[in-house]
Amino acid sequence: MRTLLMISVFFASLSNLAVAQDVETFYRGKSVRIIVGFSSGGGYDQYGRLLARHISKHIPGVPNVVVQNMPGAASLKSLQYLDSGAPTDGTAIVTFNPGLILGSLTAPHKTPIDFRNFSWIGNISEDVRVCFTWHARGMSDWKSFLGRDNVVFGNTGVGTSAYLDDRMLLMLFGVKLKTVQGYPGSADKKIAIESGELDGDCGSWTSLPLEWLREKKIDMHVRFSKTVPADMPPDIPWASDFLDNEAKKQTFRLLVSGAEIGRPFLVSKSVPSDRVAALRAAFDATMKDSEFLADAERQRLLIGADDGPTVAKRIADIYGSSPEVIARARDIAGD
Repeated sequence: MRTLLMISVFFASLSNLAVAQDVETFYRGKSVRIIVGFSSGGGYDQYGRLLARHISKHIPGVPNVVVQNMPGAASLKSLQYLDSGAPTDGTAIVTFNPGLILGSLTAPHKTPIDFRNFSWIGNISEDVRVCFTWHARGMSDWKSFLGRDNVVFGNTGVGTSAYLDDRMLLMLFGVKLKTVQGYPGSADKKIAIESGELDGDCGSWTSLPLEWLREKKIDMHVRFSKTVPADMPPDIPWASDFLDNEAKKQTFRLLVSGAEIGRPFLVSKSVPSDRVAALRAAFDATMKDSEFLADAERQRLLIGADDGPTVAKRIADIYGSSPEVIARARDIAGD
């Protein structure tokens, strides 16, 4: 019995030492994974790799930071992995499509996640979203877009920001839209648009190929973000201006709230608080890093960062929406 007691005391001491281990010592020699919930080449992947290239030097212990793509169920797979398989020690960070946040309210049976139950590291930028068609399809303006009998867009899955954009076009604005599901990411949709498989898409302004913009290969119809970046044509209509009553405008604001949390990064709630604090501080420092900012500018990626507590507050506000607004959003987003 005495031997068993001594063994128990020994292992308890080891456990206490592990808990007391400082953050720098913990991260030294470790690898931190930024898990992207989509295939490579799209906007989420770009932002994930941008952060991975620069955050390491700001984390105590300077760990190696790598990107892992984990596509599936419109990035829901990556979130579920975070608390059912991923280490909860601060070495796994997930970036995902924040359109799922609304889905957790309007269709919780499909998105069975409470986004208040994560530790938010930060958000690099709002997702400035626009809807467009390939120029050769002959829909040069909003009127011709609205008047077309059949417009075909693609989607990566139910609950994504693009899915919500498509539903708003159909249900709020009356566009006669058909969506094709199952594309792994936005890069795959771009190929389908160029080949004529799709008429267009709703997506991130920063993810549009510069060649498309320079050579006027696409016609812009509407933006779902109030923000107008410096390099965006100022005449792309703001979707809210097409809505004719306050109830619709309130519903629209909830539907686009995920895009305002555009490029988020989070960890499991089980990660020790000191490591969460270190990752948040590293994220905040990276957002001011001149090399990071220059890298983002070279790639035409917008930076308009929110820190972790600010994102958590926005999440709480979304979950505090009135039942009436949530019900109207559910009618549009579908179940």
